[in-house]
Amino acid sequence: MAYIEPAPLLDKENPFEAMMSRFQTASQILGLDDEVYNVLKSPARQAIVSLPVTMDDGSIKVFEGYRVIHSTILGPSKGGIRFDPNVNLDEVKALAAWMTWKCAVVDIPYGGAKGGVCCNPREMSAGEIERLMRSYTLSMIDIFGPDKDIPAPDMGTGPREMAWLMDEYSRTQGMTVNAVVTGKPIVLGGSLGRTEATGRGVMVTAMSAMQKLKINPYNATCAVQGFGNVGSWAARLLAERGLKVVAISDLHGAYHNENGVDIEAAVKYRDDNKGSLEGFKGAERISGEEILTLPVDVLVPAATEDVINSRNAEKIQAKLIVEGANGPTSSKADGIINEKGIIVAPDILANAGGVTVSYFEWVQNRLGYKWTAERVNRRSDRIMKDAFDHVFKTSQDYKVPLRIAAYMVAIDKVAKTYKYRGGY
Repeated sequence: MAYIEPAPLLDKENPFEAMMSRFQTASQILGLDDEVYNVLKSPARQAIVSLPVTMDDGSIKVFEGYRVIHSTILGPSKGGIRFDPNVNLDEVKALAAWMTWKCAVVDIPYGGAKGGVCCNPREMSAGEIERLMRSYTLSMIDIFGPDKDIPAPDMGTGPREMAWLMDEYSRTQGMTVNAVVTGKPIVLGGSLGRTEATGRGVMVTAMSAMQKLKINPYNATCAVQGFGNVGSWAARLLAERGLKVVAISDLHGAYHNENGVDIEAAVKYRDDNKGSLEGFKGAERISGEEILTLPVDVLVPAATEDVINSRNAEKIQAKLIVEGANGPTSSKADGIINEKGIIVAPDILANAGGVTVSYFEWVQNRLGYKWTAERVNRRSDRIMKDAFDHVFKTSQDYKVPLRIAAYMVAIDKVAKTYKYRGGY
């Protein structure tokens, strides 16, 4: 069946519609029957809760929280919890579906879920965030569980918040339940290698793609847009493998050095400067838009969604785009990028290193046994490489872009499992 371009959408896309347009295209090529299509397009469960929290000044503020379980066909659902002022149900639904495809594409026995609370953690004290997280956990007590739904950190949350979630859940069970959540501090059963896992997966995907495209890493240049956890680890690990990282950026601006940016110096500067690259002297300042259109071999968008869109897609010069962020390429830009012959390793494949090591954390908690960092890295590298090879072969067999091939691999796995389980 011929490749069908996803329906064009506005550039600042509704994330659920963007996901659905790609899902639809992959389903058509697979010849998915209507029953399975209708089951997979709709979330299995959606919870919207009101969370009253006592603020530091004694007032009560009510926050809105969400948890969407997209699928439990492959196993318990898995997905992060986002604390962000822009959290809304459509975004959470899209992210939950992406988690289903992400787990399926790397062959992990999880379904997809996502959670969120509409709040601004930057304007809240630690005590207010703790009370909010504990309130959210209690409201989701019949949803969460190590065999049912396993949350993790996302934007605005981290190991500290996961520790509070684990503690609150454990209190209701009358015993310590480490495996209810991943992304915990190491001392509470967190996994070694978890911090760098997503960035490391981006690196493995980039190296696998470069091998297929016959790009020599020692002669290759790279630009990394976004210098948070994912971007900085991807930049550091790619530089270690011979690539010259010529540009990096964060919220405050982009920095370019044609001789290569000293990534270790940039990470140290950011950490010493309250998480910002503002004023970094190791490179020349350029605009945030410019970093996306530099003449590099590899471009890693690792910040927010829709940064590659119909307005700038025509100007992109990279040979390979490896998506560290969720949804960095708008579906309207997909067609332009494909026309230009640029290879895109899509988000549901390239940034699945995080959920892979989250899975390892859960396995270690269930076993009551901790793995070494070397074992975690070796196993996650193998899973990421095998997943890339499978998606690449599907892309060649069906003559479709890697993004559609990744959706096809994921949907096919979930659909077959659904059939074997006997449907509904």
